Amino acid sequence: MPLLRRALMTLTAVLVVSACGTTETPAPEPAAAPASAAAGPVTVTDSRGKQVTLDKPATKVVALEWADAEMLVSLGVMPVGVADTKGYGTWVTAAPLDPSVKDMGTRQEPSVDSIVALQPDLIVMEGEGDTPLVGQLEKIVPVIVAKGSDATANLKRMRDDLNMIATAVGKTAEAGKLLADFDAFLADGKQRLAAAGTAGKPYAMADGWKEGSTISVRMFGKGSLVSDVAEQLGLTNAWTGEVDKGWGLGTTDVEGLTALKDPDTHLFYNASDGVDVFADGLASNAIWKSLPFVEKQQVTKLPDGIWTFGGPLSCKQYAEALLKAYAA
Repeated sequence: MPLLRRALMTLTAVLVVSACGTTETPAPEPAAAPASAAAGPVTVTDSRGKQVTLDKPATKVVALEWADAEMLVSLGVMPVGVADTKGYGTWVTAAPLDPSVKDMGTRQEPSVDSIVALQPDLIVMEGEGDTPLVGQLEKIVPVIVAKGSDATANLKRMRDDLNMIATAVGKTAEAGKLLADFDAFLADGKQRLAAAGTAGKPYAMADGWKEGSTISVRMFGKGSLVSDVAEQLGLTNAWTGEVDKGWGLGTTDVEGLTALKDPDTHLFYNASDGVDVFADGLASNAIWKSLPFVEKQQVTKLPDGIWTFGGPLSCKQYAEALLKAYAA
């Protein structure tokens, strides 16, 4: 038995692992990497400020957040394992996973046991970088930590995460093309909105959930990734309520939506999981029906599967939905 495999099996036996998922049999060896990904070694500096060096660009990668998985697929690297593959299929359609991709448990509690079974050469995850899980995983395989969100500059953060991941997997040229195509799309979209006379129009973006008879609404305020995308198109975020510093998100209720007084405001919302609290839960709510954007039928449900925390391809899908509403 190779020493590395014996070491991994021994380490797995002593680690405190998550209860989610079961040990998977090792995945088949991937096809030979293309020549552009065969060089090495490579060094990246992740969101912790930590330098991580690989002997060569990674080809067997586990992604523990959907944005990172989407970025890998968009770069031409199909991850061998992803946390919550079923949820990914529901919420992320920009970069579909192959059926062969193994489920790594939940994003909140991925299964270390399942990760080890795949024998990856890299794990990509998000977080503060000082959680016990990071240290636990780094004893097994190299880990790079993406920032995931930064409400002070989320589009820049998204680019930085993509470029970091691309360097680790030897796909920097592919990342450059992805970002160049995305920038060109946004520039063209901005011109389309201007030509349609809708530049500067107010919009709001939300999703929601119901607990008992109470409906809560999550607003994507200034600094959220999708707000940055909309601003690049020339639109104005109408939501000025309090939001958190990391994600640009704030919570309100239907009464709080009365702050959106501008009659030109268009509300967009996401309900990819099939639970539509806006069309169903608020259908008979008098306050909801009195809101200007409801009265003027300026409410749009996004197409299912647009991940509002994703990479360039998801951001492009979101921009396309805005353009369809404003400049069709």
